[in-house]
Amino acid sequence: MRKESETFLRNLVETPSPSGFEQAAQEVWKSYVSKYTHEVRKDVHGNCIAVLNPKGSPRVMLAGHVDEIGFMVHYIDKDGYIYFSAIGGHDPGIISGQRLVVSGDKGPILGVVGKKAVHLTTPEERKKTAQIDQMWLDIGAGTKAEAEKKVAVGDPITYAVGYENLMGDMVVSRAFDDKVGCFAVAEALRIASRRKLKAAVYGVSTVQEELGLRGARTSTFDVDPKVGLAIDVTFASDHPDMDRKKVGEVKLGSGPVVSVGANINPMVGKMLMKIAGEAKIPYQLEGAPRATGTDANPMQISRGGVATGLISVPNRYMHTPVEVVSLKDLENTAKLLAEFICRVDDKIDFIP
Repeated sequence: MRKESETFLRNLVETPSPSGFEQAAQEVWKSYVSKYTHEVRKDVHGNCIAVLNPKGSPRVMLAGHVDEIGFMVHYIDKDGYIYFSAIGGHDPGIISGQRLVVSGDKGPILGVVGKKAVHLTTPEERKKTAQIDQMWLDIGAGTKAEAEKKVAVGDPITYAVGYENLMGDMVVSRAFDDKVGCFAVAEALRIASRRKLKAAVYGVSTVQEELGLRGARTSTFDVDPKVGLAIDVTFASDHPDMDRKKVGEVKLGSGPVVSVGANINPMVGKMLMKIAGEAKIPYQLEGAPRATGTDANPMQISRGGVATGLISVPNRYMHTPVEVVSLKDLENTAKLLAEFICRVDDKIDFIP
């Protein structure tokens, strides 16, 4: 992967952006895509929309959501301990003992999720998983007044971990769901900016996906595309404890995953597979028998309907602080997106 591209990916994932608080990450995304597009704007919802070849036809939309799961400060007790609520879906079993960072108007402040020492717990307590409303964040304050000098009710919180390289082309970070989708959209715009396009391409870094696919709903209505591709992550099944009979076979390093099913326009799905074969881009298939929990869902049913496709990046350990993806998969996802948008024109009929 290009050094500049990986630096952009690192900066994107390390910028906190829990749902409802995405704007710092949007500035990172905007700064990158503005070098390769004709126009970049933000809407009232917070979506960031970059346009390539604005006078082209038809309109094509690419969407990856920039928001991540996180927490929010909702109470500070008299001793300065902070209680928090979840933003998005978490496994409570992995939160205790973690380092978290509060990113409010008063600047970032590090804290730890406290937990009674194992020596002091009973056998019954050890069998139970503490729920989020039973956890507290310790920032080292001694009183409520001292804590409130640094933290306020409503401040967002994220895991205090960042981007690291593993062996080979594997990388780990929190928030690859779905910063890698935003990354792939930006990279596709960069690649396509060097090619001749017939379509007008709208790359969108959407917000509030983790709260109900909200940003994709408003941005798709705004853009009004003829065809759209959502880019998200999907469950890799190439690690222990995964039942491939239930989730299918998806491997890291084997290419982007093309979805097939009710949420997918058949013509778009076939076109993606044909392009991947012609361009020698490895890909995998995933069955989606119902509406997906991705931006493809609201995109498909916006206005009079949009011919929609879904491309996913294989991801291990989703919604944990240690999500793992392959850089090779990211590169091939961006290439597939770029090839697709470069081949769309008004002659293509997407009616099944």
